[in-house]
Amino acid sequence: MTLPIAPDAAAAEDDGLQHNVTYRARIDGLARGALVSYRISDSQVNSTDPTMLPGRTFEATAVLTDPGEAGMRISIQWPYSANLHCEILVDNQLFAQADQFIGPKLTPAREDADYGAMNCGAPLSNAQGLPPEEVPLTTPSTGDETYAPPVGAPPAQLPAGDSMAPVT
Repeated sequence: MTLPIAPDAAAAEDDGLQHNVTYRARIDGLARGALVSYRISDSQVNSTDPTMLPGRTFEATAVLTDPGEAGMRISIQWPYSANLHCEILVDNQLFAQADQFIGPKLTPAREDADYGAMNCGAPLSNAQGLPPEEVPLTTPSTGDETYAPPVGAPPAQLPAGDSMAPVT
């Protein structure tokens, strides 16, 4: 469940002032590999991997020109299960809040790149752990055997005149 943006914060977007932003994240459940990403400035996203024990709250602050850009992402590693909760406050007013239960899976969720994660507030365009369609991919160098084409990519085609037959 995600709550909408507070009207006061949305109206303050164009005032040209700096706004204090407080990010809070909580993971209720035993989950290793928690990653919290949040916007710390108008052009930067910070990621941290805090130790999140049940009942412990992660908190960070930032200063943004546009409070509409305040956003965070919380994720946990497979195969763990937990309740994720986040709050974003802008100038001590609730801006966004979200809660999500991440259920356990017996096998990795390769078909769902967003499994185990929850977004809160504005989307983060340069955060770690984003689904592949949101992250620009770089082409690997020749000979990189670890490269796999994206799911659904068309098969590679040989240029006209090339063949796989050995040259004699």
